[in-house]
Amino acid sequence: MSVEREKNHFLSAVTLSLGFALAGYFVSQTLYNSKVALNTADVKGLAERRVEADTAYWSIGYSVAGAQHAAIPQLYDQSERDQQKIIGLLEKNGIDKSEVNLGVIDYQRREFRDENQKLVEERHVLIGSIEIQTNKVKLVSEVRSKLNQLIAQGLDIQNNAPSYHFTRLNDIKPAMLKEATKNARLAANEFASNAGVKVGGIRSARQGGFVIRDVGESYGDTRKIDKDIRVVTNVTFFLTD
Repeated sequence: MSVEREKNHFLSAVTLSLGFALAGYFVSQTLYNSKVALNTADVKGLAERRVEADTAYWSIGYSVAGAQHAAIPQLYDQSERDQQKIIGLLEKNGIDKSEVNLGVIDYQRREFRDENQKLVEERHVLIGSIEIQTNKVKLVSEVRSKLNQLIAQGLDIQNNAPSYHFTRLNDIKPAMLKEATKNARLAANEFASNAGVKVGGIRSARQGGFVIRDVGESYGDTRKIDKDIRVVTNVTFFLTD
């Protein structure tokens, strides 16, 4: 047998041996992975809390209008008087001065024309705004109703709906995650009991996002004071005989 032929036989033998070795490796890996899958349990754990909003945002708009451009200075004086009446009512009913922010007064000129585009009337309007940010969330609805007193006096007021926010989520996150993980283990124990095995340690865990919703609503988290918070964790536990 020539040297070249012996060399070819040797290379073929090596290649065949490597093929068997790799095949054996992949088979063993498949069996190992299968064993791991059979000895773990993937479960979800839920935690829920009902909380109250701790911050309210509320805006009040007010406006004055006149037909004469020359009367704009008087309109500014009237706008400032209306502003002070609103602030006075807020402070009288429990809203602190530090919780009130005054917006700029915006000027608008509005024209009204007939079908021939002839100017028939013009209005000069000053629009102001007051922003309230307070932690007295339950007080806001009470004070809102008191604005009707100023409307009865002739003030043109836009009493916007407040928004309620829960801002202390980080304070309750650890406890909720702990509770969700505990509930996941309870679910795993139920599964293991039916399967005749025991739950071991945690192999892996994935935290879902925290969801805040107004109570009784499927979406939205700013309309109501009462809110529901929930989080779901996905946990993989080892199972033992």
